Amino acid sequence: MDTGSAQAADISPEATDLDQLAHLAPRPRTMADTGLSTHFTYELIAKHLYKAGVLTLHELSQRIALAGSVLEEVIGFLRQDAYVEVRGAVEGSSGLRYALTDRGRALALDSLIKSGYTGPAPVPLNEYERVVKAQSVHDQIVSKSRMQTKFANVILQHDLLDQLGPAVHSGRAIFIYGPPGVGKTFIGNKLARLFDDDILIPHAISLGETVIQLFDPVYHHTVAESGDVNRVLLDSGHDPRYVRCRRPGVMTGGELTLEMLELSYDADSKQYQAPLQLKANNGVFMIDDLGRQRVSATDLLNRWIVPMENRRDFLYLGSGLHFPVPFEVVLIFSTNMNPLELADEAFLRRIGHKIRFETLTENEFEGIWRQVCDERGLEFNKELLDYIINEHYVKEERPMLPCHPRDLIGLALDMVQYRSENLEITPDTIRSAWQSYFVRM
Repeated sequence: MDTGSAQAADISPEATDLDQLAHLAPRPRTMADTGLSTHFTYELIAKHLYKAGVLTLHELSQRIALAGSVLEEVIGFLRQDAYVEVRGAVEGSSGLRYALTDRGRALALDSLIKSGYTGPAPVPLNEYERVVKAQSVHDQIVSKSRMQTKFANVILQHDLLDQLGPAVHSGRAIFIYGPPGVGKTFIGNKLARLFDDDILIPHAISLGETVIQLFDPVYHHTVAESGDVNRVLLDSGHDPRYVRCRRPGVMTGGELTLEMLELSYDADSKQYQAPLQLKANNGVFMIDDLGRQRVSATDLLNRWIVPMENRRDFLYLGSGLHFPVPFEVVLIFSTNMNPLELADEAFLRRIGHKIRFETLTENEFEGIWRQVCDERGLEFNKELLDYIINEHYVKEERPMLPCHPRDLIGLALDMVQYRSENLEITPDTIRSAWQSYFVRM
């Protein structure tokens, strides 16, 4: 192996990813690089100092996610204008400490009346849009081999994988439908984890002086970055106003309202929170149980006409300002209802892929039953499965659904454990599980 090849082999995939992210969003080295106004940064520093009391430059850098060299520039002006004073270092620590003067506290209080946001410095909306487009989920290659790898242990109906793969790859909205229990929600969750690369998500974005909180640990799963304990003060790496995360998967169901798709404002904390579709940018956004929401399906579907066609959404501030944001998501609708009862054919034509989920064949049902037995530490019993199919499914003309094996085996094991019997499922325990699981009138 030549020297160049040896050096390339020493570069880990993680290091390559970090280099790419650093190139995508380099660290601001001056106040101008941040895209934020000096006055906005004045107020953000004042609010942090007001809440914390006294902070070193290092501590401010950690809280605001801007390098000390950037903050020094602003703190110099704050000191000149008598908003901030210097306190001596305490024993056992190094570095100057900063605190607000009476004038600085007045500035902080005025700032908190306008906005209660006291997190890391936000990223301007135009910069956020550039980063979102650069890491668009629609630029990802969804190949047959990737789908087969991700769904290797999932038993699906014939040809379903070859329908889902092109649908996700297309970048167009997807409509999946079929009876309850056929695995639509489960498959939607798997599709949300289809992409395994890392992206950057900002803590918050700003539109002028207005801050919108974006990062949400419920949907944004961070990726640890090794060795950067004091990463805000280092020269390497990406802009620390962003968090390195997996691509998000946001799922919402019957609880969804139109209000949840708009900016929310908390009057007590005086803070804006991003809507679900903005949090889903660069990932998957699935609306499950379509038709079960408290809002009409027609209104909910019409909400997506412009975003689907233009990959841009429009939001409103409390002041009435109307502004565009990127809409770079794999949008999935899922329903148990007849699609023609929810939308007319004209709307459904706007959705690129409509995929029906069917009930299982006996072979598919057996495959899932075997998997659940393995997971629960049970020996697969073909005679028992034949009994279930012939004496229950066939006689009652009940369809076999992917959720049934896990549910029925779980109920049967509850009975076994209650009776303190050996870990074995019998026709008797299955009969009891069947009676508990299905409702009879």
